[in-house]
Amino acid sequence: MTGFDATDVAVTGIGVVTPRGGDASAADAPRPDAPGDWFDYRTELGRRGYKYLPPAAQYYLAAANRALAAAGGPTVPAEDRGAAVGTNSAAEALHTAMDETVITAGAADLSPATAPYFSINLFGSRMAMEHRLQGFNLTLTTPRIAGLEALQTGLRSLRLGRASWLLAGATEEALDPRDPGAARSEVGAVALVLERTDLLRARGGTALGHLAVRSCYVPPDAPSDEARARVARLLADRPAGAGATEPGDVTAVLDGSTVATAVHQVLGPDARRVPAGSGALEPLLQAVGTVGRHPDRPGAVVTASAQGNVAVCWVLPAHDDRTHDERAHERAAHDERTAPDRTARAEPAPAGSVA
Repeated sequence: MTGFDATDVAVTGIGVVTPRGGDASAADAPRPDAPGDWFDYRTELGRRGYKYLPPAAQYYLAAANRALAAAGGPTVPAEDRGAAVGTNSAAEALHTAMDETVITAGAADLSPATAPYFSINLFGSRMAMEHRLQGFNLTLTTPRIAGLEALQTGLRSLRLGRASWLLAGATEEALDPRDPGAARSEVGAVALVLERTDLLRARGGTALGHLAVRSCYVPPDAPSDEARARVARLLADRPAGAGATEPGDVTAVLDGSTVATAVHQVLGPDARRVPAGSGALEPLLQAVGTVGRHPDRPGAVVTASAQGNVAVCWVLPAHDDRTHDERAHERAAHDERTAPDRTARAEPAPAGSVA
């Protein structure tokens, strides 16, 4: 199970919005104990229309805007644009507050501005509406791997022809302070723009890299040898070009669960270890960090949840054998094809009409 092609889709834009930093280097920064007042929606999004968006929706919209700016905006019709977002705790604190309102005062006291967000599917909707992503819009919530799973599901949809352009990512908000996992809360969002490589080349664009995600299930109570065998099979299903991955170029985002222990045993001691947070943001942040950390060689990010979900994201360097002049020629040809017809002349207005 080796050697599948992952270069048919390319990463063209990355957006990071976290208290650890606003670009891919945030993956190497420590997670702050108390983020403080680090995000201002008025600066990131605008002063009007965003005040009552839940924080996780604000973070994701801001990260998406940054990724889109880096990629040069959507480059295909609205119906060919897809979206997928992963989250575990975007709504947890909000839902806790809603529950308390219903119990203490009644449902009539729920805020009409935030009540619709009882549905986790709405946290990526504002972003999809603003940027007219009409191909599909998916929300994934699998513990720990939801962000990588958003990539996996979105990439599969592109390859099935359901879209040709994808915005995928993850967003999280801090857990309620009374939650047992609050000390490991994750805050912020990551978004990536991915495009079909053939269309990217046709417009003379530049790839940042290529991603491939695989996932599996390892029963938490499985015998250790069976658990390791399942993880080993997952890691053996790698894309062409990933065979040169060095142990030090593999990042393991793990907790102390039995499933994570099996993953760690298969990877060995040389894998770069990053403590898992409470949600699905860290693995995706580490994936974009890998894109920026060594753009000339492959890497991987592996993560697992205590519930048994395991995923690997392979990161491949951008492969482009075109010369600078060839890229410039393709970009100019694309601009000429898509430019408005400046030679068309307006028809004269009928007599008596107001021009």
